[in-house]
Amino acid sequence: MSEDWSYEEVEAIVADYFAMFKKDLAGLNYNKAEHNRLLRLLIPKRNRSAVEQKHRNISAVLWHLGYPHLRGYKPLPRYQKLLREVVEQRLNSSKDVNQLVSKAVRAQITTVPRIRNIRAIQVSPPNRKKVKELVKDETKRRTAFVRRNYLEEEAKNHSLGLAGEEFIFRFEHERLWRAGKRSLANRVEHVAKTQGDFLGYDILSFENNGRERLIEVKTTRFGALTRFFASSNEVEFSEFRKNEFHLYRLFNFDRQPKFFVLKGALRETCQLKAVSYSAVPN
Repeated sequence: MSEDWSYEEVEAIVADYFAMFKKDLAGLNYNKAEHNRLLRLLIPKRNRSAVEQKHRNISAVLWHLGYPHLRGYKPLPRYQKLLREVVEQRLNSSKDVNQLVSKAVRAQITTVPRIRNIRAIQVSPPNRKKVKELVKDETKRRTAFVRRNYLEEEAKNHSLGLAGEEFIFRFEHERLWRAGKRSLANRVEHVAKTQGDFLGYDILSFENNGRERLIEVKTTRFGALTRFFASSNEVEFSEFRKNEFHLYRLFNFDRQPKFFVLKGALRETCQLKAVSYSAVPN
């Protein structure tokens, strides 16, 4: 059906999404297909595909509001206004959801995941056209919704950032070692640890021909489209050394780590948005 969902239908699917979301945040198992089947008993006019699409719309609402979203449901923009209103109402009234998100972004990492299959963990970057559609849809919507910036809190989680850097350091060493470049592999350096976190990148690695590969690592527990934060120093450095600069976006870190690479200046590979300013009285 193409018409907008009713209030009762929207309420039902948002409740279902948040039931899964809370389990996901708590590290509990759930069955998306079973949730879909049971939900359709409550809203029989909607088929499996329509429910799937609406779940993805809810992920887009959460993305626009600066929250993580449910894994497996990639954000799908151009959703109905009522859906956003109901999601905002639930976030405002669901203390348990906000507590779970806060706990997740603050959780300490005690061990670095092992690299079990080096060929499986690097994936292609998200589709640029779809990301632009998501951002464009965001700019059309305004809200008075007040929240904490949970993703910025995650970005400040030192243990998560350090563990992500260590993971990529190991990956780079193994990549070069398997390529037969053992002398280069042994020169890979975790410079953010050995020299300090001020260089504009975290890891010094190399191409197979010996050229430097300067890597900045951004790590999240959540999905590939989760926003990350870059300092002005990192943005400027990426322009100064754009031929060698690589942004490694490491995601799903606590479950099944994967990453994609953005090569070159961040102003060219990302859509940047100012979120804070340095200010003095005038």
